[in-house]
Amino acid sequence: MYLDTSHSGPYERHLLRQSYRLNGKVLHRTIANLSTCTKEEIEAIRLALRHKGNLQQLLSASPQFSLRQGLSVGAVWVVYELARELGIVKALGTGREAKLALWQIIARVIHQGSRLSAVRLAKVHAACDILNLDGFNEDDLYANLAWLHQHQASIEDRHFASMTSGPASESHRKDQREQKEQKEQNFYLYDVTSSYLEGTCNELAAFGYNRDGKKGRRQIVVGLLCDGIGRPLSVEVFAGNTPDAATFAGQVKKVAERFGGGQVTFVGDRGMIKSQQIEDLAGHGMHYITAITKPQIEALLSSGTLTMGLFDQELAEVVGTDGVRYVLRRNPIRAADMAASREGKFHSLQAMMDRENIYLEAHAKADVNKAVSRVTARCRKLRLDAWVNVEAQGRVIELKVDESAKQDQEKLDGCYVLKTDLTTEQADAQTVHRRYKDLAQVEQAFRISKTVQLEMRPLYVRTQASTRGHALVVMLAYRIVQELARRWCDLDMTVKEGLRQLEKICAMQLESNGRTHANCVPKPCETGEKLLAAAGVTLPEVLPSRGATVATRKKLPPRRLKR
Repeated sequence: MYLDTSHSGPYERHLLRQSYRLNGKVLHRTIANLSTCTKEEIEAIRLALRHKGNLQQLLSASPQFSLRQGLSVGAVWVVYELARELGIVKALGTGREAKLALWQIIARVIHQGSRLSAVRLAKVHAACDILNLDGFNEDDLYANLAWLHQHQASIEDRHFASMTSGPASESHRKDQREQKEQKEQNFYLYDVTSSYLEGTCNELAAFGYNRDGKKGRRQIVVGLLCDGIGRPLSVEVFAGNTPDAATFAGQVKKVAERFGGGQVTFVGDRGMIKSQQIEDLAGHGMHYITAITKPQIEALLSSGTLTMGLFDQELAEVVGTDGVRYVLRRNPIRAADMAASREGKFHSLQAMMDRENIYLEAHAKADVNKAVSRVTARCRKLRLDAWVNVEAQGRVIELKVDESAKQDQEKLDGCYVLKTDLTTEQADAQTVHRRYKDLAQVEQAFRISKTVQLEMRPLYVRTQASTRGHALVVMLAYRIVQELARRWCDLDMTVKEGLRQLEKICAMQLESNGRTHANCVPKPCETGEKLLAAAGVTLPEVLPSRGATVATRKKLPPRRLKR
């Protein structure tokens, strides 16, 4: 690491740079622009670099210098370097708003929370020194969400361009066959989820089908578009009462106009890609892979297109009269789970029946018909009424099982059928099956983004622009978490645990005459070295000290200060 100084007339330019070797060539990387530093600060940094191997002895011999523990560097630097490597920094741009957006993404990866908490986080992390930011507060970050929404399309386009400019193997560990399939057929994965809201003031909040099981709560609907290997490309937020299929047309248009189009195949679940969506795809020259519902499977069985014997094969394929290919199999683990669930529900119904019979026996005036009605209502709620009848023999309630109807219910346990308009030359049955199973990666993205790691919920915002900007921050943060999880998979450590370890790496501030001139970064402990090596990141030896002031406008209320 060295200081690169150049002169142009009365102007001087100072860059903190680092040399490294790549493929036998010596290259240079600019770590920070120090041109705004004073001459005294430049000389202090130059002195520190010149004696970096013997800094303690230098300081002991020079009483005007002192070291003080500074801000946390490790976690912010690693996340920043990954954001730069993944093209997120380039996608956002170089202006102040871009840097504020980048800090929101880094803060989301490290600690989540509201915009207020992101400002408080910047007080203990070297956000301004690393990102070359001046002071900001929570109002700046809320306004930045609107900026993100306004520029979302261009940010996603630049991010997509950076993802497709290099080989997929650089950012994802996939076998060569899957990479070839993705490149040749251009697969896209799309799914939606809902996120309930605690309040009622969000402009997109509405009552709808709530996947979180929170009855009586308004929600928003979030659609996530990923490439064929699960990397997020675009996120969109809809009103909470938007049906899944209604969100699909916009994704087709987005891929056709912004993400290259061509031989594109959309992969979606059975509630997403229906007849209208298939027509939209065909109109754009695109293809689909989806699943069909249980009634549709039964209709194909009745027509003779499918037979139950096909489900006994590991993976079967049938071409319908309309030219549509059907790929089908039975998952034995899922079949066993469904059978166990059905038996568990039946035992639960029997337990309720026994309690009612005990009560009827002990209370001669109790109404038998009311007891039967209660058990029958419970039977319907458990969805057992197709093969279980509730009857009364005198004052005793009995459950009558229709074995034939029960067998009809069991015959499709664990069975699923995929359909596609791809030809066998474009994708064989195994490829169709694998690509549909890849939808699990979108579901994992939702799990991590909503509550587990990135806290999309709670939103802490109200306007449409802020809500959509927040969703974009979460999506880009997920891309970083996804990559960190891949690189740290062999360390037996979660992403959150790894970041907590890196947070312990704090800069040592070089001070003289009461002024801070630079942040010297110490050598990390053994665990930190392993995390940095696995992430492919090298910490700088020195960071400039900008002295930026970060402060929140809103202070903690007295009730919280007393805790």
